[in-house]
Amino acid sequence: MIPARGGSKGIPGKNIKLLGGKPLIAYSVEQAMASKLLSKVMVSTDDKVIAVLAGEYGAEVPFLRPDELATDTTPSIEVIKHAVAFLELQGEYYDAVCLLQPTYPFRKKGFIDEAITTFIEKKTDSLVSVLPVPHQFNPHWVFEADEKGSLQVVTGEKEIIKRRQDLPQTFFRDGALYLTKISSIKQGTLYGDNLSYILTDSQLYVNIDTSGDWEIAEQKLSHFLAQI
Repeated sequence: MIPARGGSKGIPGKNIKLLGGKPLIAYSVEQAMASKLLSKVMVSTDDKVIAVLAGEYGAEVPFLRPDELATDTTPSIEVIKHAVAFLELQGEYYDAVCLLQPTYPFRKKGFIDEAITTFIEKKTDSLVSVLPVPHQFNPHWVFEADEKGSLQVVTGEKEIIKRRQDLPQTFFRDGALYLTKISSIKQGTLYGDNLSYILTDSQLYVNIDTSGDWEIAEQKLSHFLAQI
């Protein structure tokens, strides 16, 4: 499932803006269509132009998302729940949802199927794509101020880990992919009780929200194209 609103404050018309001569949403649709393990590729949108473009690249657009689920504050989980409920009313039932955000256009070839395979093997409720947190931002080296203006390590440790080599490895969600069992979706969570992960390529990482992000995407486009 690829969620794509028509409105965008940071970059007007972002999802249909051309990146390397192709609408931004087309990258995620094409990658999903190339998967051998996804049984359906659909776009949830409130915008007729996006719907037409998504269909041209092979995705199904079985409905236009209601306006109340197309604001810039609408949680992704509500958009997914709406889509799952719609499909089940049509007699379509699935094991899990793979969420691909169109604002993350660069996924290496075979990445989606690699993630699905890992998800199945790990037998977890969900899987997310991640990148390592740079050591200088590791939560064991990050501080927060208390009401007295004193700094405390956010992890609650009294002693600061002194050596970079002793820091535990930590990760952040990069937004390339989320996989979640339908049972967890219906409970209102993208993560469930057990969460696994897959590493992505830092050289492909860009999550487009601003014009600066778009410039980064243009800079990384050639590197992405060289991998597909």
